[in-house]
Amino acid sequence: MAIWDKWRKGLERTRQALKARLEDLGGKGASREEMLDAVEEALITADCGVAIAREVRATLARRPQDDIPAGFREELGRLAGAATDLHFAAQGPTVWLLVGVNGAGKTTTAGKLAALYGRAQGRRVVLAAADTYRAAATEQLAIWAERAGAELVAGRERQDPASVAFQAIEQAGARGADLVIVDTAGRLHNRQGLLDELGKIGRAVARAQEGAPHEVLLVVDGATGQNALAQAQGFLGAVPITGICVTKLDGAAKGGALLAVRRALDLPVKLVGLGEGIEDLVPFDPAAYVEGMAPNFRSAEQ
Repeated sequence: MAIWDKWRKGLERTRQALKARLEDLGGKGASREEMLDAVEEALITADCGVAIAREVRATLARRPQDDIPAGFREELGRLAGAATDLHFAAQGPTVWLLVGVNGAGKTTTAGKLAALYGRAQGRRVVLAAADTYRAAATEQLAIWAERAGAELVAGRERQDPASVAFQAIEQAGARGADLVIVDTAGRLHNRQGLLDELGKIGRAVARAQEGAPHEVLLVVDGATGQNALAQAQGFLGAVPITGICVTKLDGAAKGGALLAVRRALDLPVKLVGLGEGIEDLVPFDPAAYVEGMAPNFRSAEQ
């Protein structure tokens, strides 16, 4: 499947929800205010949030009516931000740390990352099972490691997660691996003790490899909409987050949550999950996102 088709399929529910409010405006001879009302309502429905919806409305209100459809797409692109590549270390294994709440999709994301940046690109990948509180997490990551052609480093049940991450990086260096992806336990965004543990993992990673972690990716469940925003904000300060991975965008008509999270955290979206398959985690492409999100609609003046 072509990458743009993947984006359109993954964002189908959101696009259809927007389409229901926008596509027929021209045919109904909608006035300028009716068009602006519809745009604002559509963005709120897609879980962009009231603040973004009102901002877009105010911006479009300054444009000619026949320019509103094009302006709508431009605003989505501006809010989405630029594409940003994941960072790789100049020497030694690169280390990426995945953090987020329970159920956001961290373990699945770790496995898909191993497939995306591992064997297919000639890299040797180690998956570190640093969620030592949930046996099923290690078992799940082991399955993903096999599917992705990656190596697995797992600790004992209830072992200090920081020590597992440290061991994984040491072993990766000894084996000549290129990339270590550390899967951490899900934790509530409002439990300070659990967030402090993330800081400990980050410090252990830094001791094991100079410059690590090279990425700290906050994994958020896009299908939860505005709830993802509250979850994401709770992680700021616990570890130096470098980017966002929005999962499950195909699961609900809430694709606008990506814009809300990006705006609130002022961090780039680096990865997006568009389906359940191993190939359905993709680098964020703002143009493809806009194409997948925005339905065609026209002004009555066109």
